[in-house]
Amino acid sequence: MVGYKDIPPDMLIEKIADVLKTKVKEPEWAIVVKTGQHKERGPYETDWYYKRLASVLRKIAILGPIGSIRLSAEYGGKVDRGSKRYHASTGSRKIIRQCMYDLEKLGYVTKSKKGREISPEGLKFLNSIAKELSEKLKEDVPEISKYL
Repeated sequence: MVGYKDIPPDMLIEKIADVLKTKVKEPEWAIVVKTGQHKERGPYETDWYYKRLASVLRKIAILGPIGSIRLSAEYGGKVDRGSKRYHASTGSRKIIRQCMYDLEKLGYVTKSKKGREISPEGLKFLNSIAKELSEKLKEDVPEISKYL
């Protein structure tokens, strides 16, 4: 059986984002926000929020139970401080929290004492998308079937 860990992350996140576009409404502030202190500008892509939502779901499934502070560190980067050395920075916790709220409303993520973790519905959702993608990969690249 193929699981969500067996599919390349970029393919999985793209497909999840496409599915979540029909289920979640993008926040109004998403068009003007920066994704962290280390960024100079906001995202260029118009559907960046759905990709972040899909990425957060995948990271919660792999790393969970996990909290918003640890997840924001996953989306961090380095801050340019002029002539000083670079400094590590975290990503926006507001975006992470909003993603977790949206995923909880859908029933894909649940709260636990140690943070958020994937629910059985979320696991079923991830694995169903992974199964679709594995069938598509097998059709496109027949040699890959021995690895999936």
